[in-house]
Amino acid sequence: MIEKFKTLFFVKSSLVTLYIALTIPIPFISIDGLKIASIITFVLGLYLIINITSDYVETCSDKISYKTSFISKTLGKKNWEISWKDIKLIKSLPTSQGSKVYYFNTYQGENFLVPQRVENFEKFVLIVSRNTGITFKEMSYISPLWTYKLLTLLSFLMIIGELFAFLN
Repeated sequence: MIEKFKTLFFVKSSLVTLYIALTIPIPFISIDGLKIASIITFVLGLYLIINITSDYVETCSDKISYKTSFISKTLGKKNWEISWKDIKLIKSLPTSQGSKVYYFNTYQGENFLVPQRVENFEKFVLIVSRNTGITFKEMSYISPLWTYKLLTLLSFLMIIGELFAFLN
């Protein structure tokens, strides 16, 4: 059975709302000759942000796959696919912020970043553990979920403040 794990909603919403909060004033403050161009650029940027946050992971009984959009591929992200039997171990490395990132290490010596920003992460970890035979208890989201929620909230407050300032 194929399982699909989309990008975590709060990751996507935090990036989209932050983009809107930072760029929505531009069409309103631009000079008359650039209003149309700034609106088109805003909409194009919004489309790009939504598109590049739409990557997902698929698992089945044979393999795990990471799928990106055409735009993500154009910007340098790559699709990858690993057979479960090719995964030798899952190694962790610390980040400069104090959390950990994890990599699938294959028998061929390749390393693939374990997606840590997917919905149903606990189920994803169970599927990986079941199919690889590797148990790992400490794996979690790369950043606590409250950070994404806080960024979304702050971005919404910025948007409301900008609307309030514009209407007055």
